[in-house]
Formats: sequence, C-alpha cells, structure tokens
Amino acid sequence: MGIDTERDIEANLQIGPTDAGMVRLFVEAEGGIEIPMDFTPDEAVEIAEEIMAAAHRAGKAGKKKR
Repeated sequence: MGIDTERDIEANLQIGPTDAGMVRLFVEAEGGIEIPMDFTPDEAVEIAEEIMAAAHRAGKAGKKKR
C-alpha cells in the first residue's frame, strides 16, 4: 500500500498547540485508534509547507484530467 492507495477508513484530524510549546496533530480513527504526533514549531511549519506544495501539485494534476 502506498500514498495513492484508496482506503475506506474514516478518521478525524485535530491540530493545535500543546501547553509544552509543541504543535500536535491528533488523528482519531475507527475502532478507538488515537495517534498523537507532536512537532516543534519549526517542524510544523515545514509540514505545512509540504502540505501546501502537495495541494498545489494536486490542483494542477486535477486540471490536466479535465
């Protein structure tokens, strides 16, 4: 399985600061699965930049298919 493999799993994503000065991505999935991931603010900015770049590439790929 890779990033392009579709799955039928529902999950919720919450993002926010912790009281320890970290940025937490909290994933909650079916079956009571909880995945907290903490990042430094610099790491969080890097992740945000990667998400933005992926969104731009996905938008361009979607326009080509139309």
